[in-house]
Amino acid sequence: MKNYQQITIYAALLIIVVLTMILLKIWNDEPGRTRSGNPKDRDYIEIKEDGVLHVVTEYNTIGYFVSGDTISGFQYDLVKLFGKDAGFQVEIYPEMSLQKSIDGLIAGNYDIIARSIPVTSELRKKLNFTEPITLNKQVLVQRTAKYNKGMKPIRNQLDLAGKTLYVPQNSPSLLRIHNLSVEIGDTVYVMESEKYESEQLIIMVAKGDIDYAVCDEVIARKNKPRFPEIDINTDISFTQLQSWAVRKNSFELLDSLNAWIFRLQQTREIEKIQKQYVK
Repeated sequence: MKNYQQITIYAALLIIVVLTMILLKIWNDEPGRTRSGNPKDRDYIEIKEDGVLHVVTEYNTIGYFVSGDTISGFQYDLVKLFGKDAGFQVEIYPEMSLQKSIDGLIAGNYDIIARSIPVTSELRKKLNFTEPITLNKQVLVQRTAKYNKGMKPIRNQLDLAGKTLYVPQNSPSLLRIHNLSVEIGDTVYVMESEKYESEQLIIMVAKGDIDYAVCDEVIARKNKPRFPEIDINTDISFTQLQSWAVRKNSFELLDSLNAWIFRLQQTREIEKIQKQYVK
């Protein structure tokens, strides 16, 4: 009887051990799992072990877009190239909202934000930025005189006083427009669009639904041939550095990205890829 009880106890312990090992295996294999178990702590080692890099980017005609059954874009090509060089499978998630991209990155849903983000002091408080990937600036999108009842486009930023500029919600342009308002000593009104991103706002300007929008120069130049109604020759900002972003604690991933960007720039590969999408 005593031996039977001992066997029963040993069998129960063995079952517990086996179940524990199975649960640990499932737990370790879960996507996004880290050494601490918190996806917010996911860094290069966890990505390497997982084998999958999660990247969020913006859907537009520059960075990431679908044409027929083909996916293309400047950001898309760069992300795929990094994944290939690092030995990662890449999962890309289109997200129009910059704020949602930032929230998802911080929450651990994504490893990298790969989109045109001006490096500002405010964003540096939340994110770590890679070495600059491109140079860009913000421009005023307005109609030409031909498509605006003969009214000439604004060229002097002082003439923006009292005007309403449309930008996507939580756009990095907001800080620049606020500073511009201070510089000219008058109010420049800003309307943040919850529904539309830069390319949709450009279309609205071309159609006459709104008078002014602010967006990246590269996006404006890409859309100019499609919409001869628009003028994009008035700068809102100086030339800015634009980079990818990672979480504040993703130090290993940041170092790996910076080393990769440096190697790529030595071969001018970034410029070659950019020229495919920005003419």
